Amino acid sequence: MKAAPFANIRADLRAHGGNWGAQGFWALVVYRFGRWRYGVRPVLLRKLMSGLYKMAFKFVQIVTGIELPCEVEIGRNFVIDHFGGIIISGYARFGDNCRIRNGVCIGLSRVSDPCAAVIGNNVDIGSGAKLLGRITVGNNVLIGANSVVTRDVPANSIAIGVPAVIKPRRQPTLAPSQRVA
Repeated sequence: MKAAPFANIRADLRAHGGNWGAQGFWALVVYRFGRWRYGVRPVLLRKLMSGLYKMAFKFVQIVTGIELPCEVEIGRNFVIDHFGGIIISGYARFGDNCRIRNGVCIGLSRVSDPCAAVIGNNVDIGSGAKLLGRITVGNNVLIGANSVVTRDVPANSIAIGVPAVIKPRRQPTLAPSQRVA
C-alpha cells in the first residue's frame, strides 16, 4: 500500500493551518480514506474498508455538516474554511488551491443531467454560494457570498448575485516599487 494518502493528509493539514480540530480537515481525512480504499486488495478487505468509510462519512456528515463524497476529484491545497451546510456532488471536480465556505452547494441542476461544476485553480467560493449544473469555472475566480451560478464563469472573473452577474476581476494595484518597466 502506498504512502500517498498520508502525504495528501499531511498536505491537507498544512492547508488548514496545522489545525487538527478544523472540521474541514476531518472531512478531507475521510475523503482521502474513501479514495484510498478503492485500491485495497483482496476484495473482501476492500468491502470491510468500504463499510468503515461509509460509517466515517456519515459521522463526519452529521457532526460537521460537510458532505464530501470520495467520488469528487479535488486538487492540492483544497480548504474547507468554515463548516456547516456544505454539499458537494460526487460529479464535481476542483483544481488546485480552491477554498469553500459554509453553506456552499455544488450540485446538479436537474436529476436527469448528472453533471456538476468543473472548477479551475485558485477559486474562492463565498459562504452560501450555489454552483449548479454542467458549468465550468475558470482559474482565478471569486464567487461571491450567496451567489447562484448556473452558467460558465471565465478565468479572472468575479461572479456575484442571484442569478450571478459575471464581471472581470480587477488587477491588484502595484506600488511604484513593484511595477515592471
